[in-house]
Amino acid sequence: MKVKDIYNLSIKMGIESDFRSKEQIEKFLERKNKAYEKLSEQEKKDFDKEILENPFLDSRIYHIAEDKEIKKIMVGIDIAPAEILMAKEIGGVDLIIGHHPIGKGLASLADVMDLQCDVLSFYGVPINIAEGLMNPRIEEVARGVNGINHQRTVDATRLLGFNLINSHTPCDNLAAKFLKQKIEDKKPEFIEDLMGLLKEIPEYKEAMKIGVGPKIFVGRSKNHCGKIALTEITGGTAGSPKLYDKMANAGIGTVIGMHQSEEHRKEAEVANINVIIAGHMSSDSLGVNLFLDELEKQAKLGGQEIEIVPCSGLIRISR
Repeated sequence: MKVKDIYNLSIKMGIESDFRSKEQIEKFLERKNKAYEKLSEQEKKDFDKEILENPFLDSRIYHIAEDKEIKKIMVGIDIAPAEILMAKEIGGVDLIIGHHPIGKGLASLADVMDLQCDVLSFYGVPINIAEGLMNPRIEEVARGVNGINHQRTVDATRLLGFNLINSHTPCDNLAAKFLKQKIEDKKPEFIEDLMGLLKEIPEYKEAMKIGVGPKIFVGRSKNHCGKIALTEITGGTAGSPKLYDKMANAGIGTVIGMHQSEEHRKEAEVANINVIIAGHMSSDSLGVNLFLDELEKQAKLGGQEIEIVPCSGLIRISR
């Protein structure tokens, strides 16, 4: 498998595990293509054409130094120049994969946040309310990432001659689908049951050993779960704190997330919604691991062995 094969696999898996149907994603991309056709010739020259076929713009190919069969991959949650130097020190690394976006993927982070509106709609929040509250937050995130030094890691990769990609929302989709299935199978009634379910998952079990396992941010262990929603696992970054009241009105009793700000926590508390924070690096690791397992499987089907070198917060668990 080459760089583009690995990248395309992540996008394919992201689409298959998305809360939106394949038809919804196709319509989403179709609207992008129609908007592109209306642009002037000059505007088309400056247009990022990946928008027309990639529904996850926070996940990109950043640099292909050598288009060859990949045998050794260094994978981390956050990839910065330090990790690029580590890859050089380790030696033999053919590809570096990050989870969190960098470069153009980071600049486009706000573009994937529309997904949260569809996730909220899936759990019963009217789509017009979800969009009305999410749009200001999406604009805020777009402004917030604008001044970041996006190319720092990409430049280091080019200087040292490495292939570099990242997979953010596709892997978060995988984690959300995995957790959704676990919850539907076990049907936890109380918060303590839900906590027990999460703590059985290897990534969270490992995180507990270093003090960052699943935690109750709002509510008590004896509380009923009610309807459990995975509204804070995928979709770029944290949404609007004003949504909790609307989630409560939609019958949501418990939200599972990766991380949560104090402002969001307070709003959830006012809305009487239980909040379970499963863990950030551990939840990210869960999604990345599901992708890496399939990557190894596909490589073996092609008669190829790929070595995975975990770094930068990745808790590597093979299933």
